[in-house]
Amino acid sequence: MRIDKWLWAARFFKTRALAVRACELGRIESNHQTAKPSRDVKVGDLLAIKNDSGDFEVEVLTLSEMRGPAAVAQTLYRETEASRALRLQLTEERKNMPHFEAFRTGKPSKRDRRNLAWLRHKN
Repeated sequence: MRIDKWLWAARFFKTRALAVRACELGRIESNHQTAKPSRDVKVGDLLAIKNDSGDFEVEVLTLSEMRGPAAVAQTLYRETEASRALRLQLTEERKNMPHFEAFRTGKPSKRDRRNLAWLRHKN
């Protein structure tokens, strides 16, 4: 079975076109080798997947050409413990990072003008 079809069926990517693009960009590795979209995937293969959700390292348990519900898709693979721990650590670090508001451009809003007036009259 093609790796792009399997990645789509396992719900790592929303469309097959996105799965193909990820393979072409080198974001998919099969058994520590960069995978092309047409590469065959077999039960027991170890895949390294980099997508918007994070970096996954999974072992293929079953093959399916049909995209089903998420509960069924999760039975197609097993994520390694190291991968799961790393993803949880990264999400915790992301939560603990201070969040800064983006700098505004242009003239101040009404709320900004009120805050500035309050600061000026406070002193």
